[in-house]
Amino acid sequence: MEIPVLLAIVAGLWLLLVLAGGLEALKHRLLVNRIPVRVHVNGTRGKTSVTRLIAAGLRAGGKRVCAKTTGSAAAVTDPDGREFPIYRISGANIIEQMRTLKRMAKLKPEIVVMECMALQPQYQSLSELRMVRSNVGVITNARADHLDVMGPGEEDVALALAGSTPVNGNLFTAERDLLAIFEHACQDRKSHLHGVTLDEVDAISDDTMSRFRYAEHKENVALALKICEHLGVDRDKALAGMTDLQPEAGAMQVLHINYFRREIIFVNAFAANDPESTGKIWENMVTKFGDERRKIMLINCRADRPHRSQQMAEEAVNWSEADKVILMGSGCFVFVRSAVKHGLDPEKVLVLEGGETTDITETLLEESAGNALVVGMCNIHGGGEEVARFFQNRAVKEEDL
Repeated sequence: MEIPVLLAIVAGLWLLLVLAGGLEALKHRLLVNRIPVRVHVNGTRGKTSVTRLIAAGLRAGGKRVCAKTTGSAAAVTDPDGREFPIYRISGANIIEQMRTLKRMAKLKPEIVVMECMALQPQYQSLSELRMVRSNVGVITNARADHLDVMGPGEEDVALALAGSTPVNGNLFTAERDLLAIFEHACQDRKSHLHGVTLDEVDAISDDTMSRFRYAEHKENVALALKICEHLGVDRDKALAGMTDLQPEAGAMQVLHINYFRREIIFVNAFAANDPESTGKIWENMVTKFGDERRKIMLINCRADRPHRSQQMAEEAVNWSEADKVILMGSGCFVFVRSAVKHGLDPEKVLVLEGGETTDITETLLEESAGNALVVGMCNIHGGGEEVARFFQNRAVKEEDL
């Protein structure tokens, strides 16, 4: 076959692909436009929690809402509040957002609340501008996590997250330190920025927080309430819906265990995998429960998240001192190397890399010396969820926070 003929065939195929892609994009845009309000939730910490809080608050206010979370256990929630898990054959892919919106549109919701699942900065922008096309954007916060993808610093993380700013819409955030970056993004995309103030956070009382069935953060609640009010739901009704929520798989829990004559307080903080959030949790738990208890950090490392392990190691040495640091998961050497370099006593480190759940829990029981505070941290996947489930199944009670 002659070269000109081959070139013509290739050009024809390329044109067909372009036309097919354009038709698919048009069909998706028409589908998305059938959903009046689209809320796109992004941020470093709390995306899943805030997505669930917004959906619950709106549902309690009589709105017909669908939601999708991509956290510890990816799921779709229908207008009746029923959760259906998402099964992935070949791992997570942002194209999933388009398939989910198509599925949701069939239920004729007034509002959909979608958790952003993109990490790469270009994909965060693509997910917003071509897939979700939100009119209400949410950025919970911008912290030092996933720096290998969005770094090297917090400002770079904020710039990446700003890619999910809606066009001609409204952007809500509980971030206060890097607001200038989000203001610039809103100006660029002709949207309005709504920041949650410290006064609004402080207005959420401890009594209100005690009504939650799991450990939630005031910033998340204040942010979700602000969005619900913006979308026409009374604050009290929205709050009632939020406090009625069941905890999701990655929610922080404080469990009291009485097991083989060991009294253990186990804190499931595996999902708080940035140093700032984890450090706050550790200090709060040590202050509240640490007196006369052996203090144990249970750090779940992941070989595919080396930057996270390194960040955690560098910061952990500055927190209140632990009596024992137990490492599980994979790639533990990254944490050990960095932590020892920054001053951690190697005699306090115990590495259980690749250990089974039974080996890890039995070691914790041995190390507890009868009375201990154990805080699980760094990663929920790769073994953390299994360890948390072990203690949850044996809990005498769960602490109200």
